[in-house]
Amino acid sequence: MFSERTNWRLAQNRLTRALEQVRANGAKILDLTASNPTRVGLEYDSRAILTALSSEQALDYDPQAKGLLAARRAVAGYYRDRSAGGRDVASNVSTDVERIILTTSTSEGYSYVFRLLCNTGDELLVPKPSYPLFEFLADLQDVKLVPYPLIYDHGWQMDFPSLEKAVTERTRGVVVVHPNNPTGSYVQAGEMASLNAFCRAHGLAVIADEVFLDYVLQDQRPASFAGNRDVLTFTLSGLSKISALPQMKVAWIMTSGPPEVLDEALDRLEVIADTYLSMNAPIQWALPALLEQRHGVQRQLLERVKTNLTELDRQLASQKACQRLCVEGGWYAVLRIPVMRSDEDLVIELLREESVLIHPGHFYDFPSDGYLVLSLIPPIEDFAEGIRRVVKRYLS
Repeated sequence: MFSERTNWRLAQNRLTRALEQVRANGAKILDLTASNPTRVGLEYDSRAILTALSSEQALDYDPQAKGLLAARRAVAGYYRDRSAGGRDVASNVSTDVERIILTTSTSEGYSYVFRLLCNTGDELLVPKPSYPLFEFLADLQDVKLVPYPLIYDHGWQMDFPSLEKAVTERTRGVVVVHPNNPTGSYVQAGEMASLNAFCRAHGLAVIADEVFLDYVLQDQRPASFAGNRDVLTFTLSGLSKISALPQMKVAWIMTSGPPEVLDEALDRLEVIADTYLSMNAPIQWALPALLEQRHGVQRQLLERVKTNLTELDRQLASQKACQRLCVEGGWYAVLRIPVMRSDEDLVIELLREESVLIHPGHFYDFPSDGYLVLSLIPPIEDFAEGIRRVVKRYLS
Protein backbone atom coordinates (compact mmCIF):
# COMPACT_ATOMS: atom_id res chain seq x y z
CA MET A 1 0.00 0.00 0.00
CA PHE A 2 2.86 2.42 0.78
CA SER A 3 5.77 3.69 -1.31
CA GLU A 4 9.31 2.48 -0.77
CA ARG A 5 10.46 6.06 -0.36
CA THR A 6 8.63 6.27 2.99
CA ASN A 7 9.85 2.93 4.29
CA TRP A 8 11.64 4.48 7.27
CA ARG A 9 12.29 2.99 10.67
CA LEU A 10 9.61 4.75 12.70
CA ALA A 11 10.10 3.04 16.05
CA GLN A 12 11.33 5.26 18.87
CA ASN A 13 15.06 5.07 19.57
CA ARG A 14 16.44 4.21 23.00
CA LEU A 15 17.13 7.82 23.95
CA THR A 16 13.58 8.94 23.13
CA ARG A 17 12.13 6.11 25.20
CA ALA A 18 14.42 6.97 28.11
CA LEU A 19 13.45 10.65 27.85
CA GLU A 20 9.74 9.83 28.01
CA GLN A 21 10.31 7.62 31.04
CA VAL A 22 12.26 10.30 32.91
CA ARG A 23 9.61 12.89 32.12
CA ALA A 24 6.85 10.51 33.24
CA ASN A 25 8.63 10.19 36.58
CA GLY A 26 8.31 13.94 37.08
CA ALA A 27 11.99 14.86 36.96
CA LYS A 28 12.99 18.38 35.86
CA ILE A 29 15.25 17.91 32.87
CA LEU A 30 18.03 20.34 32.06
CA ASP A 31 17.75 20.28 28.29
CA LEU A 32 21.12 21.05 26.72
CA THR A 33 19.70 20.19 23.30
CA ALA A 34 17.16 23.05 23.37
CA SER A 35 17.08 24.69 19.94
CA ASN A 36 13.63 26.33 19.85
CA PRO A 37 14.41 30.05 20.25
CA THR A 38 10.83 30.87 21.24
CA ARG A 39 11.20 28.78 24.42
CA VAL A 40 14.55 29.82 25.87
CA GLY A 41 13.59 33.12 27.49
CA LEU A 42 14.25 35.62 24.69
CA GLU A 43 12.38 38.93 24.54
CA TYR A 44 10.37 39.55 21.36
CA ASP A 45 8.58 42.71 20.26
CA SER A 46 5.21 40.97 20.30
CA ARG A 47 3.26 44.11 19.38
CA ALA A 48 5.31 44.73 16.23
CA ILE A 49 5.16 41.06 15.20
CA LEU A 50 1.41 40.67 15.67
CA THR A 51 0.60 44.04 14.11
CA ALA A 52 2.60 43.07 11.01
CA LEU A 53 0.32 40.06 10.53
CA SER A 54 -2.84 42.17 10.36
CA SER A 55 -2.30 43.99 7.07
CA GLU A 56 -5.54 44.57 5.13
CA GLN A 57 -3.59 43.91 1.92
CA ALA A 58 -3.62 40.24 2.90
CA LEU A 59 -7.33 40.13 2.02
CA ASP A 60 -6.45 40.39 -1.67
CA TYR A 61 -5.36 37.25 -3.52
CA ASP A 62 -2.41 38.09 -5.74
CA PRO A 63 -0.74 34.78 -6.74
CA GLN A 64 2.92 35.41 -7.53
CA ALA A 65 5.00 32.28 -8.07
CA LYS A 66 8.22 33.79 -6.75
CA GLY A 67 6.45 35.62 -3.94
CA LEU A 68 5.04 39.13 -3.58
CA LEU A 69 7.41 41.84 -4.77
CA ALA A 70 7.35 43.70 -1.43
CA ALA A 71 8.38 40.54 0.39
CA ARG A 72 11.18 39.74 -2.05
CA ARG A 73 12.43 43.32 -1.78
CA ALA A 74 12.67 42.85 1.99
CA VAL A 75 14.86 39.77 1.47
CA ALA A 76 17.01 41.67 -1.04
CA GLY A 77 17.33 44.42 1.56
CA TYR A 78 18.62 41.90 4.09
CA TYR A 79 21.48 40.93 1.78
CA ARG A 80 22.11 44.57 0.85
CA ASP A 81 22.39 45.48 4.54
CA ARG A 82 24.90 42.68 5.13
CA SER A 83 27.10 43.98 2.31
CA ALA A 84 26.73 47.67 3.15
CA GLY A 85 27.54 46.99 6.79
CA GLY A 86 30.76 45.21 5.92
CA ARG A 87 29.38 41.92 7.15
CA ASP A 88 30.36 40.09 3.98
CA VAL A 89 33.97 39.55 3.06
CA ALA A 90 32.76 39.81 -0.54
CA SER A 91 30.27 42.63 -1.08
CA ASN A 92 29.13 41.58 -4.55
CA VAL A 93 25.78 40.12 -3.45
CA SER A 94 23.33 41.27 -6.08
CA THR A 95 19.98 42.41 -4.73
CA ASP A 96 18.05 41.49 -7.88
CA VAL A 97 14.64 40.48 -6.56
CA GLU A 98 14.05 38.30 -9.61
CA ARG A 99 16.67 35.87 -8.28
CA ILE A 100 14.67 35.34 -5.07
CA ILE A 101 11.95 32.72 -4.67
CA LEU A 102 10.03 32.57 -1.40
CA THR A 103 9.19 29.23 0.23
CA THR A 104 7.56 28.25 3.48
CA SER A 105 10.74 26.60 4.80
CA THR A 106 14.28 25.70 3.82
CA SER A 107 13.01 22.11 3.62
CA GLU A 108 10.63 23.18 0.87
CA GLY A 109 13.47 25.08 -0.74
CA TYR A 110 15.60 21.94 -0.76
CA SER A 111 12.71 20.05 -2.35
CA TYR A 112 12.43 22.62 -5.16
CA VAL A 113 16.16 22.50 -5.86
CA PHE A 114 16.36 18.69 -5.66
CA ARG A 115 13.51 18.46 -8.17
CA LEU A 116 15.16 21.02 -10.42
CA LEU A 117 18.54 19.28 -10.53
CA CYS A 118 17.89 15.57 -10.15
CA ASN A 119 16.21 12.74 -11.97
CA THR A 120 15.27 9.65 -10.00
CA GLY A 121 18.43 8.04 -8.64
CA ASP A 122 20.71 11.01 -9.27
CA GLU A 123 23.18 11.91 -6.53
CA LEU A 124 24.05 14.85 -4.31
CA LEU A 125 27.19 15.13 -2.20
CA VAL A 126 26.40 16.07 1.42
CA PRO A 127 28.65 16.83 4.40
CA LYS A 128 29.06 14.57 7.41
CA PRO A 129 28.73 15.31 10.24
CA SER A 130 25.66 17.46 9.66
CA TYR A 131 22.02 17.87 10.64
CA PRO A 132 20.06 14.65 9.97
CA LEU A 133 17.38 16.17 7.74
CA PHE A 134 18.81 15.55 4.30
CA GLU A 135 18.09 11.83 4.22
CA PHE A 136 14.34 12.29 4.60
CA LEU A 137 14.22 15.08 2.03
CA ALA A 138 16.28 13.03 -0.42
CA ASP A 139 14.08 9.96 0.05
CA LEU A 140 10.96 11.99 -0.71
CA GLN A 141 12.56 13.34 -3.90
CA ASP A 142 14.03 9.95 -4.98
CA VAL A 143 17.56 11.34 -4.73
CA LYS A 144 20.61 9.45 -3.49
CA LEU A 145 22.89 11.14 -0.98
CA VAL A 146 26.63 10.47 -1.06
CA PRO A 147 28.52 11.72 2.01
CA TYR A 148 31.79 13.59 2.02
CA PRO A 149 33.58 14.09 5.35
CA LEU A 150 34.41 17.22 7.24
CA ILE A 151 37.76 16.57 8.89
CA TYR A 152 39.04 18.14 12.09
CA ASP A 153 42.59 19.44 12.51
CA HIS A 154 42.62 22.52 14.75
CA GLY A 155 39.37 23.39 12.99
CA TRP A 156 36.95 21.81 10.54
CA GLN A 157 37.78 21.52 6.86
CA MET A 158 36.16 20.15 3.71
CA ASP A 159 37.88 16.98 2.49
CA PHE A 160 38.34 17.66 -1.23
CA PRO A 161 40.14 14.38 -2.01
CA SER A 162 37.03 12.60 -0.70
CA LEU A 163 34.83 14.79 -2.90
CA GLU A 164 36.86 13.74 -5.94
CA LYS A 165 36.43 10.08 -5.01
CA ALA A 166 32.69 10.47 -4.39
CA VAL A 167 31.69 12.22 -7.62
CA THR A 168 30.17 10.10 -10.39
CA GLU A 169 28.41 10.70 -13.70
CA ARG A 170 25.13 10.83 -11.74
CA THR A 171 26.27 13.56 -9.32
CA ARG A 172 24.29 16.78 -9.74
CA GLY A 173 25.43 19.02 -6.92
CA VAL A 174 27.26 19.61 -3.64
CA VAL A 175 25.47 20.62 -0.45
CA VAL A 176 27.31 22.88 1.99
CA VAL A 177 25.98 24.12 5.33
CA HIS A 178 27.48 27.55 6.08
CA PRO A 179 28.06 27.40 9.03
CA ASN A 180 27.60 23.71 9.52
CA ASN A 181 25.21 22.35 12.10
CA PRO A 182 26.51 21.06 14.51
CA THR A 183 30.24 21.70 13.89
CA GLY A 184 29.81 25.48 13.64
CA SER A 185 32.33 25.66 10.79
CA TYR A 186 32.09 28.08 7.89
CA VAL A 187 33.26 27.39 4.35
CA GLN A 188 36.41 29.48 4.22
CA ALA A 189 37.28 31.71 1.26
CA GLY A 190 39.93 29.30 -0.02
CA GLU A 191 37.51 26.40 0.31
CA MET A 192 34.86 28.31 -1.62
CA ALA A 193 37.32 28.84 -4.48
CA SER A 194 38.27 25.15 -4.45
CA LEU A 195 34.61 24.15 -4.33
CA ASN A 196 33.83 26.34 -7.34
CA ALA A 197 36.73 24.82 -9.27
CA PHE A 198 35.54 21.32 -8.38
CA CYS A 199 31.96 22.07 -9.45
CA ARG A 200 33.06 23.69 -12.72
CA ALA A 201 35.20 20.68 -13.55
CA HIS A 202 32.31 18.26 -13.00
CA GLY A 203 29.37 20.40 -14.09
CA LEU A 204 27.79 20.55 -10.63
CA ALA A 205 25.66 23.07 -8.73
CA VAL A 206 26.22 24.31 -5.18
CA ILE A 207 23.36 24.16 -2.65
CA ALA A 208 24.27 26.36 0.32
CA ASP A 209 22.29 26.28 3.57
CA GLU A 210 22.93 29.58 5.39
CA VAL A 211 20.29 29.63 8.12
CA PHE A 212 22.92 30.25 10.83
CA LEU A 213 25.03 32.66 8.74
CA ASP A 214 24.53 35.70 10.98
CA TYR A 215 25.63 34.02 14.21
CA VAL A 216 29.36 34.64 13.82
CA LEU A 217 31.72 33.93 16.71
CA GLN A 218 34.94 35.00 15.00
CA ASP A 219 36.40 38.36 13.98
CA GLN A 220 36.15 37.93 10.21
CA ARG A 221 32.64 37.70 8.87
CA PRO A 222 32.36 35.12 6.09
CA ALA A 223 30.86 35.83 2.70
CA SER A 224 27.42 34.62 1.77
CA PHE A 225 27.12 32.15 -1.09
CA ALA A 226 24.39 34.47 -2.41
CA GLY A 227 27.20 36.38 -4.11
CA ASN A 228 28.74 33.29 -5.71
CA ARG A 229 28.60 33.67 -9.48
CA ASP A 230 31.28 31.21 -10.56
CA VAL A 231 28.91 28.22 -10.65
CA LEU A 232 25.16 27.74 -10.41
CA THR A 233 24.42 28.29 -6.72
CA PHE A 234 21.25 28.02 -4.67
CA THR A 235 21.47 29.80 -1.30
CA LEU A 236 18.80 28.84 1.24
CA SER A 237 17.89 30.79 4.36
CA GLY A 238 14.87 32.07 6.27
CA LEU A 239 13.30 33.63 9.35
CA SER A 240 13.62 30.50 11.47
CA LYS A 241 17.14 31.46 12.55
CA ILE A 242 17.66 34.96 11.10
CA SER A 243 14.84 36.43 13.21
CA ALA A 244 14.46 33.43 15.55
CA LEU A 245 10.86 32.99 14.33
CA PRO A 246 10.55 29.35 13.24
CA GLN A 247 6.77 29.44 13.64
CA MET A 248 6.36 32.11 10.93
CA LYS A 249 7.40 29.73 8.13
CA VAL A 250 9.24 32.06 5.79
CA ALA A 251 12.28 31.02 3.80
CA TRP A 252 13.77 31.63 0.39
CA ILE A 253 16.06 30.47 -2.38
CA MET A 254 18.56 33.02 -3.74
CA THR A 255 19.90 31.80 -7.09
CA SER A 256 23.18 32.97 -8.60
CA GLY A 257 25.64 31.79 -11.21
CA PRO A 258 26.83 32.24 -14.80
CA PRO A 259 24.20 33.85 -17.08
CA GLU A 260 24.17 30.89 -19.46
CA VAL A 261 22.58 28.65 -16.78
CA LEU A 262 21.13 31.17 -14.33
CA ASP A 263 18.18 32.31 -16.43
CA GLU A 264 17.03 28.80 -17.30
CA ALA A 265 17.36 27.69 -13.68
CA LEU A 266 15.18 30.61 -12.55
CA ASP A 267 12.58 29.93 -15.24
CA ARG A 268 12.29 26.29 -14.20
CA LEU A 269 12.22 27.12 -10.48
CA GLU A 270 9.43 29.59 -11.10
CA VAL A 271 7.29 26.87 -12.66
CA ILE A 272 7.96 24.59 -9.68
CA ALA A 273 6.99 27.38 -7.28
CA ASP A 274 3.90 28.23 -9.34
CA THR A 275 2.77 24.62 -9.06
CA TYR A 276 2.56 24.93 -5.26
CA LEU A 277 1.96 28.64 -4.53
CA SER A 278 2.63 27.75 -0.91
CA MET A 279 3.36 31.16 0.63
CA ASN A 280 0.34 32.78 2.31
CA ALA A 281 -0.40 36.48 1.91
CA PRO A 282 -0.39 37.64 5.58
CA ILE A 283 3.11 36.34 6.20
CA GLN A 284 4.43 37.85 2.96
CA TRP A 285 3.08 41.31 3.80
CA ALA A 286 4.54 40.94 7.30
CA LEU A 287 7.98 39.92 6.07
CA PRO A 288 9.61 43.39 6.09
CA ALA A 289 8.65 43.89 9.75
CA LEU A 290 9.60 40.33 10.70
CA LEU A 291 13.04 40.69 9.12
CA GLU A 292 13.49 43.94 11.04
CA GLN A 293 13.09 41.93 14.26
CA ARG A 294 16.42 40.22 13.58
CA HIS A 295 18.43 43.09 15.00
CA GLY A 296 17.17 42.78 18.56
CA VAL A 297 16.87 39.01 18.74
CA GLN A 298 20.26 38.32 17.16
CA ARG A 299 21.93 40.50 19.79
CA GLN A 300 20.25 38.44 22.51
CA LEU A 301 21.13 35.12 20.93
CA LEU A 302 24.76 36.00 20.27
CA GLU A 303 25.13 37.19 23.86
CA ARG A 304 23.54 33.94 25.07
CA VAL A 305 25.78 31.78 22.88
CA LYS A 306 28.95 33.61 23.92
CA THR A 307 28.03 33.52 27.61
CA ASN A 308 27.27 29.80 27.56
CA LEU A 309 30.38 29.05 25.51
CA THR A 310 32.53 30.94 28.02
CA GLU A 311 30.91 29.01 30.89
CA LEU A 312 31.45 25.73 29.08
CA ASP A 313 35.15 26.50 28.61
CA ARG A 314 35.49 27.61 32.24
CA GLN A 315 34.10 24.35 33.56
CA LEU A 316 36.02 22.19 31.11
CA ALA A 317 39.28 23.90 32.14
CA SER A 318 39.25 21.88 35.39
CA GLN A 319 39.75 18.58 33.53
CA LYS A 320 41.77 17.13 30.66
CA ALA A 321 39.61 14.25 29.44
CA CYS A 322 37.19 16.26 27.29
CA GLN A 323 37.96 18.70 24.48
CA ARG A 324 35.61 21.35 23.16
CA LEU A 325 36.13 21.49 19.40
CA CYS A 326 36.55 24.77 17.54
CA VAL A 327 33.30 26.57 16.75
CA GLU A 328 33.12 29.58 14.40
CA GLY A 329 29.39 30.25 14.33
CA GLY A 330 25.89 28.93 14.95
CA TRP A 331 24.24 27.72 18.15
CA TYR A 332 25.99 24.42 18.91
CA ALA A 333 29.18 23.03 20.41
CA VAL A 334 30.80 19.64 19.93
CA LEU A 335 32.65 17.85 22.73
CA ARG A 336 35.17 15.12 22.03
CA ILE A 337 35.32 12.66 24.91
CA PRO A 338 37.16 9.41 25.72
CA VAL A 339 35.38 6.36 24.31
CA MET A 340 34.48 4.25 27.33
CA ARG A 341 31.11 3.11 25.98
CA SER A 342 28.76 4.16 23.20
CA ASP A 343 27.72 7.80 23.12
CA GLU A 344 24.09 6.73 23.33
CA ASP A 345 24.71 4.67 26.48
CA LEU A 346 26.48 7.64 28.05
CA VAL A 347 23.75 10.18 27.33
CA ILE A 348 21.01 7.81 28.48
CA GLU A 349 22.81 7.28 31.78
CA LEU A 350 23.34 11.02 32.10
CA LEU A 351 19.62 11.57 31.48
CA ARG A 352 18.51 8.96 34.01
CA GLU A 353 21.03 9.73 36.73
CA GLU A 354 21.49 13.50 36.41
CA SER A 355 18.39 14.64 34.48
CA VAL A 356 20.54 16.30 31.81
CA LEU A 357 19.82 15.85 28.11
CA ILE A 358 22.64 15.99 25.51
CA HIS A 359 22.71 14.59 21.98
CA PRO A 360 25.04 11.71 21.11
CA GLY A 361 27.28 12.36 18.13
CA HIS A 362 25.72 9.65 15.97
CA PHE A 363 22.53 11.75 15.71
CA TYR A 364 24.61 14.00 13.46
CA ASP A 365 26.47 11.22 11.66
CA PHE A 366 29.78 11.55 13.43
CA PRO A 367 31.92 8.69 12.15
CA SER A 368 32.55 7.08 15.54
CA ASP A 369 31.71 7.25 19.23
CA GLY A 370 33.41 9.88 21.35
CA TYR A 371 31.35 12.95 20.41
CA LEU A 372 28.59 14.84 22.21
CA VAL A 373 26.57 17.75 20.79
CA LEU A 374 24.96 20.45 22.90
CA SER A 375 23.03 23.61 22.19
CA LEU A 376 24.41 26.96 23.33
CA ILE A 377 21.05 28.78 23.63
CA PRO A 378 19.41 27.25 26.76
CA PRO A 379 18.84 29.69 29.67
CA ILE A 380 22.20 30.58 31.22
CA GLU A 381 21.46 29.13 34.65
CA ASP A 382 20.18 25.83 33.25
CA PHE A 383 23.17 25.53 30.94
CA ALA A 384 25.70 26.17 33.71
CA GLU A 385 24.06 23.66 36.05
CA GLY A 386 23.76 21.05 33.32
CA ILE A 387 27.43 21.32 32.41
CA ARG A 388 28.36 21.18 36.12
CA ARG A 389 26.55 17.84 36.44
CA VAL A 390 28.21 16.46 33.32
CA VAL A 391 31.69 17.48 34.48
CA LYS A 392 31.11 16.19 38.00
CA ARG A 393 29.88 12.78 36.87
CA TYR A 394 32.11 11.99 33.93
CA LEU A 395 35.04 14.39 33.71
CA SER A 396 36.24 15.06 37.25
